[in-house]
Amino acid sequence: MNPVTLKQIAETLKISISTVSKALKDYPDVSKKTKRLVKETAALLNYKPNAFAVNLRTKESKTIGLIIPEVVHHFFSSVIKGIIAQAEKKGYLVIILQSNESYELEKKQLDLLLSKRVDGILISLANGTGDFKHLNDLISQEVPFVMFDKIAKIVNCSKVIINDRKAAYTATKYLIDSGCKRIAHFRGPLLPQNSIDRFLGYKTALDDNGITYDSSLVYVLKDMSFDEGVHFSKKLLKDHDDVDGIFINTDLVAIGAISEFNKCGVKVPEDISIVGFSNWFMSSVISPSLTTINQPGYLMGKTAFKQLYKEIRRLKNNIAVTPKIIELETELVVRDSTR
Repeated sequence: MNPVTLKQIAETLKISISTVSKALKDYPDVSKKTKRLVKETAALLNYKPNAFAVNLRTKESKTIGLIIPEVVHHFFSSVIKGIIAQAEKKGYLVIILQSNESYELEKKQLDLLLSKRVDGILISLANGTGDFKHLNDLISQEVPFVMFDKIAKIVNCSKVIINDRKAAYTATKYLIDSGCKRIAHFRGPLLPQNSIDRFLGYKTALDDNGITYDSSLVYVLKDMSFDEGVHFSKKLLKDHDDVDGIFINTDLVAIGAISEFNKCGVKVPEDISIVGFSNWFMSSVISPSLTTINQPGYLMGKTAFKQLYKEIRRLKNNIAVTPKIIELETELVVRDSTR
């Protein structure tokens, strides 16, 4: 069945197409009676505005693109909820794409979003992204985009972040203050900036508190998964039976570690204290519950969309955009996995 057109509404009411168009847009030069008749007829005929035509006229698609490394991650699911909640208030749809931590896929998805003529793009970089030409191309094309969480410091765009180094320092310092002397670190891959910063926060906390840094206590994880938490916990016990604390890059890995320690009879926190990062729901229900850094995913999503929307409006009105760094606060949530 073909969609109903303005012409059909006009023919039904025996008025001009322009009057129908004006009535649907609430123009003041159309009478209230005509507006009511037009809107009632439009509803009766199930008329839907032609979004493509509207987009051509306004030069807006009312859509934004969102590229994230993974959808199932609790943090990113919270970010998505924050973005969608804010986007709906402004009448925007969100196209969500998952890069699977792949640089090549991330580039293809960026091209796809550009081909869909999205009004702006939000992106959290894949672990494999080390070349930023595709992002700098957005700047040269004046495409509004905002990075969040996993960012590239050298790309000159707005970013919504936390202070990963400060948060990691807080987590490690808490382990030290609770009496830990040999503190391991399960870190993320070498490339992402947040993984680098969390490692540096860990290392600085050791240095500032008179604990000699030992590179053999740092384990580089690839997938940041539950299974890696199990695997590297086994390896840690084999390599260093004197470790009494671990700062772990993300909660899912920490939950895997706790699961393995429970299984093999290592008591948490009596034998090993653990601090995670993110504050997943599962972190509060595992036994023992996980001390962790609360990362405000929902707020980050809302804030990222708000900044993107501002930049979309400014560029539409030919107003220059000055990139902005927005840093959100984190906090340590103390539970039972630390002494």
